[in-house]
Amino acid sequence: MLFNSKSRLDKSINNFIGIIEGIAVDGKITAPEVYFLNAWLDENRLVLDKHPFNELAPVVQEAIADGIITDDERADILWLCEKLTSNEYYCQITSTMQRLHGILAGIAADGKITELELTGLRTWLDKHQNLKTIWPYDEVDSLITNVMADGVIDAEEHKLLLNFFMEFTSLADDVTLTSPQMDGENLFGICATCPEIEFDGKTFCFTGESQRFKRKQLAQQIEDRGGIFIDTVSKKVQYLVVGANGNPNWAYACYGRKIEQAIVLRRKGFPLVIVHENDYHDAIQG
Repeated sequence: MLFNSKSRLDKSINNFIGIIEGIAVDGKITAPEVYFLNAWLDENRLVLDKHPFNELAPVVQEAIADGIITDDERADILWLCEKLTSNEYYCQITSTMQRLHGILAGIAADGKITELELTGLRTWLDKHQNLKTIWPYDEVDSLITNVMADGVIDAEEHKLLLNFFMEFTSLADDVTLTSPQMDGENLFGICATCPEIEFDGKTFCFTGESQRFKRKQLAQQIEDRGGIFIDTVSKKVQYLVVGANGNPNWAYACYGRKIEQAIVLRRKGFPLVIVHENDYHDAIQG
């Protein structure tokens, strides 16, 4: 944590810029969005007292105090964010991708996605076409194109968009992975909900840090139950188990490399299930 403090600071700033852009893209701010901003500030309190982030938090808190972000307030916040942003640790692609994750989170923060928000997101995507071929840019681009083809977001399309966007509504990596509750509704995180886990003849891979066991112990548990343990994600894997400790230093807000590979394979039709460690332990004990 000591050696990665600069990277965590950069990540927080880049992600927060995107959140502000996503929330303010329609020129409005709702009560759930104010709650989300306050929750984000609380979650990142460990970096808020570090210069120059300690300049940003008071500006944001003052701006959202009345539940309204004016054009001037939004411009002031974004200008300050830009001044605070550093690319000394990350390349431009990485910092911009972190911002996209934040924008998606900001748009989904109040549980509603409007045509105006999608139009604003489309404008942002058009200005950052250098992200093409990098997930999730292409998928977001495709979703928006299909949904906006008739100029209307119907109920099914709204559910599809919200489920996808809410994968990025992370206050911390583990929060997203465990499918948190917001306003009584499931956020549809990355990991499967209450998955049926079979061991005999199935191939497992692990990523992240376990709260309970070393990697060798996890591998032995799998093998004792007739399963196969491998270190890399491939088409052969049926289950990717995500460690409950998460990783606050992942370059992309919610995802590690193995999780991203698993998502790509899953969307290509391979029957790969992403499992949270807690559900894995339940299956072991069952």
